Amino acid sequence: MNDKKNRLALYMHAGSDNHGCEAIVSSLSDMLKESLPDEKVTLLTNSKEEDERYLTADNLSIVEENHIRENLLTHVRLYLYRALTKDRESFLRYRMAPIVGKENAPEVAVSIGGDNYCYPEMVEDLMLANRVLTKQGTRTMLLGCSIEPEMFRDNTALVEDMQRYERILARESITRDALLSAGVPEEKVNLVPDPAFTLKPLFHPLPEKFVPGKMVGINVSPMVQSYAAHGDLVLRSYRNLIHFLLKGTEYSIALIPHVVWKNNNDLQPLSELYREFRDTGRVLLMENRSAAALKACIAGCMMFVGARTHATIAAYSSMVPTLVVGYSVKARGIARDLFGEEDHYVLPVQSMEDTEQLVRDFRWIMDNRETIHHRLKEVMPFYIMRAKQNAEEICSLIKK
Repeated sequence: MNDKKNRLALYMHAGSDNHGCEAIVSSLSDMLKESLPDEKVTLLTNSKEEDERYLTADNLSIVEENHIRENLLTHVRLYLYRALTKDRESFLRYRMAPIVGKENAPEVAVSIGGDNYCYPEMVEDLMLANRVLTKQGTRTMLLGCSIEPEMFRDNTALVEDMQRYERILARESITRDALLSAGVPEEKVNLVPDPAFTLKPLFHPLPEKFVPGKMVGINVSPMVQSYAAHGDLVLRSYRNLIHFLLKGTEYSIALIPHVVWKNNNDLQPLSELYREFRDTGRVLLMENRSAAALKACIAGCMMFVGARTHATIAAYSSMVPTLVVGYSVKARGIARDLFGEEDHYVLPVQSMEDTEQLVRDFRWIMDNRETIHHRLKEVMPFYIMRAKQNAEEICSLIKK
């Protein structure tokens, strides 16, 4: 690992059946191949099998994390060790063994799961991983970072964790401002759009009934359903939206998944919607594809309604007017940076009060479609150019 040609690792990657995670790795590896053509990049992943299914970049060396639960004796031994020694980092050292230790330590490690800080249950592992890596002398970077500002309130441990990173790339301005307000030095923080804005679409044959320019793309996820105040409010709202599109417009509908993990699978709610409306002949359920191929589907839509952040990034970067059904700072911050505000562009799922709200907000997008399209056409080339700074920032660390 100390070979001059293998100094960089990407970590906190959950696997490419989450096509947002795939889009980050794919776009980053393309950028890094241009900037560091002789560098082999180690991708530490939760699922090598998933990544080998989608990722084709020849500058990636894919290695899988150690999974404690797969080895009962190791599981018991580590639990006993941690209980006796209070060494909270021991689990992370084992999990991240391919990039931990004198022989394996990279010069630079980039946490590409930056939005994981949005999920409180994941923060401790993120902090422990950062501590393990910095203790061994690895310089760390947090990329694609989104953090709810409220998480910094009276949370000195989180601020200390941010201080350990050599660089933090906030992907939207709400997070950038929150980091600075929490006392993270300005020289550590930069505002850089998500690398997936640069992802090139991969065009494959589409179903015969998918007519580019005549489709509304729809994405919904089990995760966004779980954030709603009332259990089935989200799916009932999507049903109402489809009813509205079928009765009040000539558009057809493409139901597009973007995460297909067994325990968090967009195809579950989308299949339920498809079964209800398939006999209309105007509703298609798109099969699972790579992130680049899904982006090509989304790019063929006239408008898009999305719950997954990277599905909406695919839409924005294809200049498709988009309504985001959001649940976190990610959606609000990206919309604010693109349009100057998030009102009308983001429907926070926690504030959904009735099943007609989604239809009302979509109608605003539809009524203002041309204006939104022209706005995206105006700002997106510069936004994509700025997203290429992700590779520049990584290179600035690895060349020190």
